[in-house]
Amino acid sequence: MFKRRIITDRLQKLFEHFPVVVVSGARQVGKSTLLKHVYPEKKCLVFDPVHDVAGARTDPDLFLENYPSPLILDEIQYAPELVPAIKRKVDREQKSGMFILTGSQQWAVMKNIAESLAGRAVFIDLSGFTLSEIAEQTNGQSWIDLWLENPTKFVESPSIRLNLKRTLYEQLWRGWMPKVDILPEDLIQTYYRSYMQTYLERDVRMVAEISALEELGKFTQLVSALTAQEINYSELGRDLGITPQTSRRWLNVLRSTFQWFEVPAYSGNTVKRISGKSKGYIADTGLACMLNSISTPIALGGHPLTGALFETAVVVEIRKLLSIVPVTGMSHWRSHSAAEVDLVLERNGVLYPVEIKLTSHPARKDTTGITAFRKTYPKQKIAQGLVICPCEQFMKISEFDYALPWDTM
Repeated sequence: MFKRRIITDRLQKLFEHFPVVVVSGARQVGKSTLLKHVYPEKKCLVFDPVHDVAGARTDPDLFLENYPSPLILDEIQYAPELVPAIKRKVDREQKSGMFILTGSQQWAVMKNIAESLAGRAVFIDLSGFTLSEIAEQTNGQSWIDLWLENPTKFVESPSIRLNLKRTLYEQLWRGWMPKVDILPEDLIQTYYRSYMQTYLERDVRMVAEISALEELGKFTQLVSALTAQEINYSELGRDLGITPQTSRRWLNVLRSTFQWFEVPAYSGNTVKRISGKSKGYIADTGLACMLNSISTPIALGGHPLTGALFETAVVVEIRKLLSIVPVTGMSHWRSHSAAEVDLVLERNGVLYPVEIKLTSHPARKDTTGITAFRKTYPKQKIAQGLVICPCEQFMKISEFDYALPWDTM
């Protein structure tokens, strides 16, 4: 069953005004399904790493003559020869709504597209489901849009909670891939094992010359257990016996295939007091649970990774919601005295601090990081802070900060 995606309106608007729209994201996040439902009348060709579909690689200009635009070209990374031909056609015709391209990686072909189609193509990322997509409640503005638009008004009349049918632990364990949303519980781990095998054998082989795929698989397992932590390249690969340079290169592979992302450290006027390390996150908590042998949702109760997985889920959710909301930046903050704020969003010169806590009873003590952040930057414009947690209702917990249920609409 198709569920409406929150990027649908933005996708349609971009296609109305630009000749090429590139939809990128990890494999199986629903790129093809989205396009088939939004543009059912448009011709779609799916490329393959083995077969030269319709001679696209052999004679790209002839291919485009036989398949006139508007055209959807799925998994464009398997037909890189098409990119120069697309550029020539776009320059000749100079009209909007010509091509939608999809890709499952950020290196090589996608980089070539960005360079070759500069000024002609716009990019949009698609990830796994958001909470609102799972609940099928995607109408209207999200809570983060309302908060960034007017934080004072937001705290006076916050959004309502989503109608979710799963517990917090089950959703963290199940993850956010469209396929797992409909699978019975006993098949979830099988799905992720198959996903990981296909990912290593197809995506990784294409973006990097890595012969030791088994070691990379172990490395992925290692970093999934370090999600929501600051990255230390020297220590990262020590257990596997690999160098910091190899750790950095392998993380780049995970990042380029949308399995890993990083949040940079916030830097203000007092740079010397700030740790410059980025925090790293696995892209899907369901995959992390499989990699760390967490076999059931109940096993998350008391598990040492549960807090980090909850933070990961919230940060991933915010990144998805921000894909359609303009912000200047997203960072984390940590001082040498160990005060920290999990996320600092910036928009129009205002900073929006976010703490993420796995507690159903938030209190003033959960805002100490935000308070320290305000004291460190007294001249900055800092909005009311949010502590996102699995609480029952929106509530004020300090002079300037509020607790927000993690499943707010």
